[in-house]
Amino acid sequence: MKKAIVLLSGGLDSTTVLAIAKNAGFETYALSFAYGQRHKIELESANKIAKEFGAKEHKIAKIDLRIFGHSALTDEIEVPKDQEISAHNVIPITYVPARNTIFLSYALAYAETVGAFDIFIGVNAVDYSGYPDCRPEFIATFEKLADLATAAGVENQGRFKIQAPLMMMSKKEIIEKGISLGVDYSKTHSCYDPITKDDETYACGHCDSCKLRLDGFKAARTLDPIKYL
Repeated sequence: MKKAIVLLSGGLDSTTVLAIAKNAGFETYALSFAYGQRHKIELESANKIAKEFGAKEHKIAKIDLRIFGHSALTDEIEVPKDQEISAHNVIPITYVPARNTIFLSYALAYAETVGAFDIFIGVNAVDYSGYPDCRPEFIATFEKLADLATAAGVENQGRFKIQAPLMMMSKKEIIEKGISLGVDYSKTHSCYDPITKDDETYACGHCDSCKLRLDGFKAARTLDPIKYL
């Protein structure tokens, strides 16, 4: 059985990717990050999802991107609400500088230690917020770097493949794919600015991530099973 590292945030996209990797016959090693994000509840979701899909291992890497700031996800900056996502002419303030580059670097190190040559990531270039590290060009370039930067690559033990199966899928198509693979989306979390009330955590329903998610479920003609305030 081939091994694969799956970057798992606990959100809709990464959970679907884990299901895709498992369905393709990979032995999965899930990797999540406690990077100083305000929406840490996603890590609880990631832990449940990794267990449900039978990941061989689930590691949570602790890093602190708050030391750099400049993102509404890690800094004391208000998360934008109710804005027109398609109207982004600049990279939004919810972009975390170099996040996917950092995450993939950790995944690459993990892959070398377990003998995996496939790394799955849930980036998407269709229904997204305009992040530069979600583009096909970025993924293709990092894949080349992976072979140059590792002992496994230099010694020709194998060739690394950055698998981005959701890259050209709409949110509707992602949800439909996940449902077909048995994903329980009630266990996922996507909100950038979750709200806790009476010991319950709710999605805000107004940030970019919530809006993309809600639009996707609407287009798929099914209800989003998570709780919104």
